[in-house]
Amino acid sequence: MAVVVTTQGRVAGRETATHQTFLGIPFAAAPVGPLRFAPPAPAAPWTGVRPALEPGHACPQPAALLPGMAPGTLGEDCLSLNVYTPAADDGRRPVMVWFHGGGFITGSSTQSIYEASRLAIRGDVVVVTANYRLGVLGFLAPGAAGLDIPGATDNAGMLDQVAALVWVRDNIAAFGGDPRRVTIFGESAGGMSVTTLLAMPAARGLFQRAIAQSGAAQATCSLSDATQVTELVLAQLGIARDAAVALRQVSIEDLIEAQIQAASKLQREVFLPFAPVVDPLTLPIAPAQAIAGGAAKNIPLLTGTTLDEWRLFTFATPRHREIDAQVLRKRIAKRLDAIGHGDADEVIAAYRASRPTAAPWEIFDAIETDRHFRVPAIRLAESQRAHQAHTYMYLFTWPSPAVGGLLGSCHALELPFVFGTLDAPYMAPFSGSGPKADALSCVVMDTWLRFASGAEDRIDGLAHWPSYDIEHRTTSILAAESGLERDPAPAERRAWDGIL
Repeated sequence: MAVVVTTQGRVAGRETATHQTFLGIPFAAAPVGPLRFAPPAPAAPWTGVRPALEPGHACPQPAALLPGMAPGTLGEDCLSLNVYTPAADDGRRPVMVWFHGGGFITGSSTQSIYEASRLAIRGDVVVVTANYRLGVLGFLAPGAAGLDIPGATDNAGMLDQVAALVWVRDNIAAFGGDPRRVTIFGESAGGMSVTTLLAMPAARGLFQRAIAQSGAAQATCSLSDATQVTELVLAQLGIARDAAVALRQVSIEDLIEAQIQAASKLQREVFLPFAPVVDPLTLPIAPAQAIAGGAAKNIPLLTGTTLDEWRLFTFATPRHREIDAQVLRKRIAKRLDAIGHGDADEVIAAYRASRPTAAPWEIFDAIETDRHFRVPAIRLAESQRAHQAHTYMYLFTWPSPAVGGLLGSCHALELPFVFGTLDAPYMAPFSGSGPKADALSCVVMDTWLRFASGAEDRIDGLAHWPSYDIEHRTTSILAAESGLERDPAPAERRAWDGIL
């Protein structure tokens, strides 16, 4: 076993010939009792050597829906992290800190897909994967809703992420990492977390680079939506607004059930019912606005999406692939009406022009992919590039073999390629396998690793990877045959000008 001294006490992790792994290290106190809904408090020190051999609890959450994505044992005492290092020495290696996705309501740092030893070994980096509070525990908005819960805060889950980064700053040198070379990265809600951290005053100086996968800076929950969600949770539990402090005595089972019921009532109106909210103390400016204003001007950024993000969310929807042109137009018009501008016929025509043989459901999924993911990522890159020359964009296009190929290159498909976990349980049928998949995983890992080490201007087989700019929009295409492409799908991108 390997023993490391942290600011709280000594921890003992597993040691192999190639790396060391430390699991379940608490970075904050258990957020229970009077600390439920409160900012994270310091973890208590311990005496002796604390075993770091098993994962900590994942935040309580609804049951996992996707095979292979089980979060592990659940419990409110969930603020722990894991460290994967080639060696706990004085190596001063680049550090990569991962925040998982799951719509801010599911997921954990120790899902098998995020086992980070291969990434750490391949890049000679230290990888940290961290938990944070989810759903009602992490993203209830008592401040936005005007509730009187002493010591409670909005954005508790985001403050957990900040606390994890503070722990990294104070401890990672003992694990062989350099606290001055920290890259944060995450996917989906984790990518949205990354961009939120770019805007949070409390996070400044805690990281130097950022990778946002399939999640940009548009995820902030509006004040009205946050208030509505909070009031629905109270109503489901039968708690009056002036007695909201009673939420701290509700059983975790009843609290999660209230979360599920509140989210289900808003699923057609609010994309992410539990998400960061603009708050004068923790997030005073919406991330998109803050980044556009230069809040992260010193942070190099890598961002991008998969080609067919939305197919993960519709492939199992009954009769989705039977919609006709009329239903397609009705659906797109409704979504544009919610935005407040945009012509459904013009948007559909832009996608139809480049996809003349596509079925209506394929057009719908392509539009929703761009509306929720690709175009927000482009807007993020545009905003950051105005302040930071080291801004890069990728597009992951490798198709999943699952469901007869209907998933395409769907949401979350790049994850096992990033971590080198194509052989994780249940992954092969989803991600594919074989020499070409293995080769692409090496390309993706190396791209992320070079970015984290500051050598991002090189990509396999190419002498130079130009940064993203509005003239050329050079994008790294991650596929069976990877390469660079200028301005992928330009007509479809332009269809959103003035809308998103």
